[in-house]
Order: sequence, then structure tokens, then C-alpha cells
Amino acid sequence: MGVLTDAWTWLATGAHWTGEDGVGHRLAEHLYVSAAALLVASAIALPLGLWLGHLGRGGTLAVNISNAGRAVPVFAVLALFMVSPLRNAGYLPTVIALVLFAIPPLLTHAYVGVREVDRAVVEAARGMGMSGGQLFRAVELPLARPMLMTGLRSAAVQVVATATLAAMVGLGGLGRIITAGFNTYDTPQVVAGAVLVAALALLVEGALVAADRLGGRLFGRAGDRAGSRAGSRAGSWTGRAAGDRDARQQDNGNG
Repeated sequence: MGVLTDAWTWLATGAHWTGEDGVGHRLAEHLYVSAAALLVASAIALPLGLWLGHLGRGGTLAVNISNAGRAVPVFAVLALFMVSPLRNAGYLPTVIALVLFAIPPLLTHAYVGVREVDRAVVEAARGMGMSGGQLFRAVELPLARPMLMTGLRSAAVQVVATATLAAMVGLGGLGRIITAGFNTYDTPQVVAGAVLVAALALLVEGALVAADRLGGRLFGRAGDRAGSRAGSRAGSWTGRAAGDRDARQQDNGNG
């Protein structure tokens, strides 16, 4: 308990939150790197996974290839970048390494989410005359949203936690607090840095859970409107089904 008390004292000291080496500046660096990596990974993996899931072809190979990338440690990728021309490119090597780390869960959940949509619903929507784009927007995407958000939460938490490795190659972020503690044999500072990273990961997880619940209600209403515009009862049913599923999940979580 002595170390935890000392770590709390370290966190409660105002001087540790200001300046270039303070928690505020390191937190901003950490958020910048994590957000950049997650946005780039999402821009690559989500459209590809959704498209492959909609087509129903090539997805398994793409998922297996992306999952194979998980076998390569992020630190090993960073170490390789540090002996390449990118070593003087600031945070770019870290962002690239984190993008490679975040793509597998995003791609896998996007593909699986679309492929697991009830085929009877898909065929009913096609039978009502929906085009491929209408089918994707009004049926597949709303029903795949819970799986998409699961992949996004998983990738976000992993990126936030792994971004601490940027400090191992001399860059910023909350990891610098931990490495500075190691260098000065300051155990309370090391524990405080670890607590900050864990707290940030939990906050990101909570924010995405809240966004997921809000998105569930919006997608439910959007499915109803899309179904009406398409003149299809299948689209309306999908909107109600998505809303009902989210309501059940929320009730189960509250229970």
C-alpha cells in the first residue's frame, strides 16, 4: 500500500502536471498519436472489411493475412523504423506501427459483422427490389453495427495501451512518465504512469460504449426512414430490429 499511496501523492502534486514533461503535455501527445493511428486504421480497415463482407468473397483471406500481422510485436516494428530513413520523421513510425496493430480487429469485426447478418433478411430486402447500395445502408450496416463497435473498442483500447511504447524510442506520450521513473528508480512515478495509461484506456472504452448506445438509437430510426424511402418493409423491419436489439443489450447490461 505504501507504493500506491506514494503514487497517489505523485499524481496529486501540481508540479507534475505542468511543463513539457508534465502529465498534461504527455497526455496530449498520447492522445494525438493514438487518435491519428486509430483514424488511419479505421479509414483503411472498415471500408475494406464492409466491402468484402457485402461481396462475400475474399474476406477470409484478408482477415487471415491481417491477423498474421499480430504475430509481429509493435516494438519490433518500431525498432526497424529506427534504423530506416523514417527514424527522423517524428511520430510517423509510431503511427504506422500502431496502424498495423489496429487493422486486424477492425477488419475482422467489420467483415464478420456483415457476413453474420441474417441471410433471410438480406434475401427479403433483395426481393423487395432494394439495390446493392440500399441493401448495404438499410440492412447490412445497421445490423452489423454492434460488431463494428466491438472491433472499434478493442482496437482503441489496444492502441492507447500500446502507444506507451513510443517512449522506448525516445518519443512522447504517457510512456515517458514510466520510462523517466525507471531511469531515476522512482517506483511511485512508474506506478503513477501505469495508472494514467489504464485510466485513459478505461475512459476511451467508456466513451465508445456511450457512442455505441447513441448510435444504436440513431441507426434504428435511420433504418426506418431508409426502409420507407425504398418502399420496403424489409428496411423498416431492419431499423426496428436494430433498435430492439440495442434495447435488449442495454437492458441486459443494466441487469
